[in-house]
Amino acid sequence: MPKKLQSIKGFYDVLPDKTPLWYFVEDKIREVLNLYAYEKINLPIVEPTSLFVDSVGTHTDIVEKEMYSWIDPLNEDQLTLRPEGTAGCVRAVIEHNLTYNGPIRLWYQGPMFRHENVQKGRQRQFNQVGVEAFGFSDANIDAEQILLLARLWKALDIKDVELHINSIGDPEDRLTYRTELIRYFETHQDTLDEDSKRRLHQNPLRILDSKNPAMQTMIEGAPKLSEYLNSEAKAHFDAVCGYLEEAGISFKLHHRLVRGLDYYNRTVYEWVTNRLGSQGTIAGGGRYDYLIERLGGDKTPASGFGIGLERIILLLEEMGVVLQNEPNIYVVNLGETAEKYALKLSETLRSHGLKVVLNSGGSSFKSQMKRADKSGAAYAVILGDDEMKEGVAQVKSLRVENVQSKISLVELAQFLLKQTS
Repeated sequence: MPKKLQSIKGFYDVLPDKTPLWYFVEDKIREVLNLYAYEKINLPIVEPTSLFVDSVGTHTDIVEKEMYSWIDPLNEDQLTLRPEGTAGCVRAVIEHNLTYNGPIRLWYQGPMFRHENVQKGRQRQFNQVGVEAFGFSDANIDAEQILLLARLWKALDIKDVELHINSIGDPEDRLTYRTELIRYFETHQDTLDEDSKRRLHQNPLRILDSKNPAMQTMIEGAPKLSEYLNSEAKAHFDAVCGYLEEAGISFKLHHRLVRGLDYYNRTVYEWVTNRLGSQGTIAGGGRYDYLIERLGGDKTPASGFGIGLERIILLLEEMGVVLQNEPNIYVVNLGETAEKYALKLSETLRSHGLKVVLNSGGSSFKSQMKRADKSGAAYAVILGDDEMKEGVAQVKSLRVENVQSKISLVELAQFLLKQTS
């Protein structure tokens, strides 16, 4: 007996009953991004492995444990399925000199891949919208991107989210802080778990993000990065907070927020909800002013964020949002003449913007009406030999009992438009 076919663990199908909600979210995102004049860029799913090692960071979990990488047998290139989107977007900006004529705002959408522990809200293939701005150094672009997300939550009617924000300063600030942090954690070796001990001399800032309950008191006592910021970085962060306060955006200063990627500097933030358990971050980002130069381009300030679409969908479902992709009309047809005309009629109705399902394959009137009702359509348009001779159609409501009208075929489209508007 053949082995039962099923998807790979961490990779999943989005079934038809879920797609209306996905379309809704994606449409709202596009509408909001359009208000801020961001331009769409389409990026490849596969990039050179070195791109992520050089940008995300050698000692990050992504590079050490989570990337899907292989050697191309044809030319021995080291390749990786993209685990995040910013690195590829930066590569495109450098390769095509997209900032030649000045600053640019870009966005992209698509699947990302990380070999993670699978749980609710965390899959190995996940969909993300990335938003990046290149060439803007002022604090107002940080604030604008946060405001963009606040506008998106309003468009989606999402209320249970909170903005956490921090500044991680510039590289020299973090270098000084790193030394102090290592010194502090070394005095608490007995409290560190194995993962934190591994990170201690490689990426000690990631220890601050540990969720281990046994380490929380010790971590709270660690030195704060805000105490090591240079004057320019501190002024930049104060300006971001000032813009947010002026715009009426509430936020929580989160001194342990560092993000998991090495390329960030200065402003970092996350939008979080308490409705999704441990996977409560639905969007996050910040500034990365040194990444383009690190990857071989000209020094270019930059900032951006990513939105986890699966978590947005889960949050909306948790809120009870249900959307259905139901047709307006189901065309029932009986007899050879009616069957031939029904296809033409369906096309005419679609040309008027009506969503139409045409019964195919014949069958009895009773069977067709059962299909019509099951389709979710609001109305059945019924064509038979008698109707064709008269030049009319019977229009029957499928949601209100005993409502049926005989309508001229010439007037049918306009009648249905009024009924379904």
